[in-house]
Amino acid sequence: MSSLETVLGFLEEAEPWRLRSPQFPSKVGGKPAWLSQTCLPSLPGLECEICRLPLVFLLQVYAPISGQERSFHRTLFLFCCKTPECYIPNDNRCMKVFRSQLPRRNEFYLYNPPEDKPPSNSKEDQSVLPVSGVKLCWVCGCHGNKACSRCHAVTYCGKHHQALHWKHSHKKECGSQEVSSVPSSPLFPEFELVTEPEEKEEKDTKEAEEEERDGREDGSNRSEGCPSLADALAEPDLEDMAMHETEDNKVFQRFKKKIASEPHQVIRYSRGGSPLWVSSKHVPSDQDIPSCTCGGKRMFEFQVMPQLLNSLCVDSTAASIDWGTLAIYTCSASCDHDNQYCPEFIWKQDFGSDQPIQNKDE
Repeated sequence: MSSLETVLGFLEEAEPWRLRSPQFPSKVGGKPAWLSQTCLPSLPGLECEICRLPLVFLLQVYAPISGQERSFHRTLFLFCCKTPECYIPNDNRCMKVFRSQLPRRNEFYLYNPPEDKPPSNSKEDQSVLPVSGVKLCWVCGCHGNKACSRCHAVTYCGKHHQALHWKHSHKKECGSQEVSSVPSSPLFPEFELVTEPEEKEEKDTKEAEEEERDGREDGSNRSEGCPSLADALAEPDLEDMAMHETEDNKVFQRFKKKIASEPHQVIRYSRGGSPLWVSSKHVPSDQDIPSCTCGGKRMFEFQVMPQLLNSLCVDSTAASIDWGTLAIYTCSASCDHDNQYCPEFIWKQDFGSDQPIQNKDE
């Protein structure tokens, strides 16, 4: 894809084997399909910075960079907190994003593309990564460096998920060959992320020019006996109205118009492009985006849309996790960290307080 092309992501049901690491999936929910099988992020790096509970895997986007050998395989992993109270407006401390990348020839995957068929071993052990042997948390699929002290057969990312599993099933099963999943799992429903290019709207520029011309004509054709709105208002009032109408409301209306043709889009990918903001407020400047750990600048890569919340079984009138949009910024050079998972940056923007609450499918 070209650097400024926008690609839209949509949710689809998929067979479980298609969402595992050897298929290099883009997906939402379930457990992470880790790319590099070593140096996985772990607690406290995967804790919410507000409540200090473990973050839950939200989604991953497979985004290799054409012509860059070190990024032949490249995936971005996004995690979020499930505690509604941690979703403070325009505060990103309840979320984290990591980048993992590998050259085509690596120790974990075949050189050639994977076969488009289920693996011969359909009962894949999801408690351990197959090549590296790294153990995973039985509850969330993240790095499991804490084993059950009695049976030593089941591992967890930390005490919170160990206690959750113990309470629901492991207390009865500890020491036996049976290990059940957690009935009230913190995981989100699992879907495949399928993509298609956004159709360009050729009318946008022409319509804008027509609206501007119409506005000039309206002003010039006013009757002299009829005072304009500007004449009737004091200057401070006019400035306040203009600020409200021309900035926040227009940005929100542009957002709605842009997504109207594809209302079910859940991500917008445009590496090097610009996000589609939901509000004129809390828009970052270049100085607001921190540099990568390598010292290089970060650039916008993709954004998560509010429509995704409808499919996560969390969107309700009661307290729930929420966002207007999540803009993901990554190292412009996609620098090499060997097999490390490199932290990247999230800018969380919420809807303006004066914007009407609406169904996110609209």
